[in-house]
This record gives sequence, C-alpha cells and structure tokens, in this order.
Amino acid sequence: MTKFEHAALLLEEDGKKLFLDPGNMTTALTDTEDAVAVVITHEHADHWTPAQLERILDRSPDAPIFGTAAVVDAIRAALPEANAIAVRAGDEHTAGPFTLRFYGEKHAVIHRSIPIIDNVGVLVNGELYYGGDTLVPEPALVGEVNVLAVPAGAPWLLIGDVIDYVISMKPRRTFATHDMGLSQWGQNMASDRIRSATEIGGGEFIDLEPFDSYDV
Repeated sequence: MTKFEHAALLLEEDGKKLFLDPGNMTTALTDTEDAVAVVITHEHADHWTPAQLERILDRSPDAPIFGTAAVVDAIRAALPEANAIAVRAGDEHTAGPFTLRFYGEKHAVIHRSIPIIDNVGVLVNGELYYGGDTLVPEPALVGEVNVLAVPAGAPWLLIGDVIDYVISMKPRRTFATHDMGLSQWGQNMASDRIRSATEIGGGEFIDLEPFDSYDV
C-alpha cells in the first residue's frame, strides 16, 4: 500500500493496482498502468476528479470504477466511456487480485444546512478498511481489521470522535489519512491521538507520509 496526499491510496498485489479516492488534493497520478479498479467513496472533489480518472483510464482503460450512485452519475456525465459501477453496503466485487466488500451508507454530517450524501467504505482483501468520510464503526468489522485508514482532519470531524472510532473498531494497525486540510502541527497532533487510541486496543500506529509504502 502507498499513501498519497490527503485521502488517496494505492494498493498493489501481483503486479496489479487498485486506486482509492484520487481527488483534487492529491498530486496528479502517474504510473497508472495495470490498474484493475478504482474505488470512490463519495462524490466530493477531494476524493475524485475527472482529470485523475482520465490519468488512470489512459493507461488502464478497462479498469472499472466503483462508487455510490451519485458518483456513477457524475462519472458518466464527465467520462461517458468509463465503466462506472454503483455499489452500496453489502455488495462484493472482485477485480484482479482484489476482493472488495462495501460497507456504510452516509457521509458524516458537516452542518444541518448541508445535505447528507451517500458514502461507502471498502474492505480490501479482508485486510484493509477505508471508510471514506464517516466515523461510524462497522459492527461486523470490530476487532477484525488488520489495517484501518483513519481520517485525521475535516470540517465534519472532531478529534474526540476520531478517538472513539478507533477505540470502537479495535484494529490491529492504523494510519492517518484525509489530512491535507491540517497544518503540519495539526497532522502531528492528530497522529498522536490516533496512535494513543490504537494502543488502547493493543494495536500499532503506522506513521506514513505521502508516498510512503507499507506492506499490508
């Protein structure tokens, strides 16, 4: 697994690639050949842009793109040739060496004046769980996740809720994501809190900077 800036991740297995949430706070993607799928948790631009998808599809034109119904509608409007597939909680798909199991329903509340949109989380190969923009624990995954991607900063979260989420999920390992809206000081503070919450459950925090890789 390679962490990019903000919410984007790259998973590699047997020479194949899976991209998660390549948005506008992430450096323009390169080395996108051999991609077998893209997962987009919801339609916000910090999680996907047509330009990022074009960079993937230019070298991997057959890669399906999994996302909520709203994501699929937006992709079809921007990139009519893309193979966009709508998913929701309970769905499971296989793409190359990756098994994708989807969870969750809604984006976290930003403010009562802002409509709540759909959001899906994904469990990859039964090992890594990335929930998108939510801090609602998944009961079926409590104590079962090897690596948990934890949002560190956003208009919709409080650090106390992040701590509660990690404690509730009881993952074996965690790392911080969704963090480009934070200063370096803020990123360090959030990472310290995520580390402490992880260790409460006997887990380990993995300190990753953009472009760092980790063997899941």
